[in-house]
Amino acid sequence: MGVCCPILRPWDRTRDSYLHNIPCLSDPVRRSSLFMKLGLVALHLVFIGFLFVCDGEFIEKTKRDPWYMASYFLLFSVTLLQYFVTSGSSPGYVIDAMREVCGTDAIYRNAPTTSIKNGSFVINVEGESASGGGRKTPTSWGKMVLDLYPPGTSLRNLTCGYCHVEQPPRAKHCHDCDRCVLQFDHHCVWLGTCVGQKNHCKFWWYICEESALCIWTLIMYIDYLSNVAKPWWKNAIIILLLVVLAISMIFVLLLLLFHSYLILTNQSTYELVRRKRIPYMRNIPERVHPFSRGIKTNLYNVCCGNDTLDSLPTAFELEDKARPYTCLDLLKCRCC
Repeated sequence: MGVCCPILRPWDRTRDSYLHNIPCLSDPVRRSSLFMKLGLVALHLVFIGFLFVCDGEFIEKTKRDPWYMASYFLLFSVTLLQYFVTSGSSPGYVIDAMREVCGTDAIYRNAPTTSIKNGSFVINVEGESASGGGRKTPTSWGKMVLDLYPPGTSLRNLTCGYCHVEQPPRAKHCHDCDRCVLQFDHHCVWLGTCVGQKNHCKFWWYICEESALCIWTLIMYIDYLSNVAKPWWKNAIIILLLVVLAISMIFVLLLLLFHSYLILTNQSTYELVRRKRIPYMRNIPERVHPFSRGIKTNLYNVCCGNDTLDSLPTAFELEDKARPYTCLDLLKCRCC
């Protein structure tokens, strides 16, 4: 190891200096995200390109049924377009919501928008200075966040230890994005961004289109395999791709069903998986969805981009949600 280090270190320095001059490759996180996106696009092109190269009747089918193949390529293009739209969209960051709330504050507009921590001295995002032992006066954002929690909640307990911003309910700090995300669902490595309040609908449409594309491509592969006899190596490749495609289709379909359930019940993946670790959800029964407002309202909030922050339900609301369903509730469509 000691012999190899002097050889590897100059190469590492040369590589880093070269990548530093390329904006999209200078940051390791962005570089990893870019390679993941290129890999996903290449995977799509491999599946459709194999039919073009190896299936001699594929072009004839395209000429014979132009609308059928045009519809497939339209779905293929829309899926990739939706992927890039979703990956480039903002999940809804707490710092952006704070700027909107405090936009009318003259002190905030003239203050720095970054958090600088040096020893015991902190300059927060609203430009207020406070010593480590001083008492911080709640800002307009802090007051609004406090109103979303039960009375008596301390603002210090709601402040993120990384961003130094007050987190509303359902927000969480993402260590990959290094920001607090509103209604944090999960960080998607394939998209290179988080899924949150503002892009959950885009993410659902992407996996819906991806599911349709996988099913359609699987049908085309099965049709290709059931045709006339082909060389063994072509059959081996098509079977291998078919297995990979089937596994991908099952995974995407399950992901689509899972996120459909989350949207209908106004939940997030983080809340469902880490329910016992979230302080304000520990004492809530698992069959109770505290933030659900009915199927219709939940769908409207996700599809129409409602940016309203959810407040914690009161004890009376939780008791009403925990009440068992009766025949009259079913007739009245209580779940909606």
